[in-house]
Amino acid sequence: MDWGRAKSVLIISFLMLNVLLGYQLWNDIREQLDANVNSAELPQDKVVLMQQKRITLSANLPSDTPKLGDLTYLLHSDVHQKSKPTELETPVDSALNFNKQGLIRAIGDEVPELEHYVYDLHNSREGVFVHHRMVDGRPMFNVKLELYNSNLKITGYLQDRIELIGRGEEKQVLPAAKVVASLIETYLKEGSVITDIQLGYHGQIFDSEKQVSAPSWRVMLEDGKIFYVHAISGEVTTDGAEDGNAEGGAKSG
Repeated sequence: MDWGRAKSVLIISFLMLNVLLGYQLWNDIREQLDANVNSAELPQDKVVLMQQKRITLSANLPSDTPKLGDLTYLLHSDVHQKSKPTELETPVDSALNFNKQGLIRAIGDEVPELEHYVYDLHNSREGVFVHHRMVDGRPMFNVKLELYNSNLKITGYLQDRIELIGRGEEKQVLPAAKVVASLIETYLKEGSVITDIQLGYHGQIFDSEKQVSAPSWRVMLEDGKIFYVHAISGEVTTDGAEDGNAEGGAKSG
């Protein structure tokens, strides 16, 4: 046996194996770093679980935890009543949807209180720009202004309007990290991709003029499913779920 040649083959084999293992290690570390870019505030065990379930957090985790209370209001709804859209006197360029001041100048005389609504990219759909009514800088997810567009023109709208009549006791909201940790552990399926996390107000719409919206975290997934988490109690409800509403509480990590 040519021991010199065998020794050379073994050395080369070990070197190739080390290169392969080194590449694999580097690739694993890179994937872990990529997965953790937006998850620094999550408990380590939830980060590990997130990786095991191949859950991607592509949205930033908000860090603010303000004190908020319920909103009581009168709702005048076109959207929830599925009314026929009101046509604009003159259709306007759909690009104005992305220029708030330009949009107000163009159709502010026709759409009441337009300045109080803000565009929501994540909740819009083909042919409909969705805006939410803002209160103290936060969206009311159930109160919408829908701008209908076709052929690069905004042609009409449906609008929910409100009249605030009361506010509940303000309490500090749950951190977004705690909310997301609970969803990862209990609600999110393998391969889920979180695309947006926002703090606003949400509540079930009843067949009544008087409504209540609670401080809520809205967590949106890439597949269109939406989780609303009560920002005080942690109760979870879903929108766009195939299996109906889910209920529970946000668990501490």
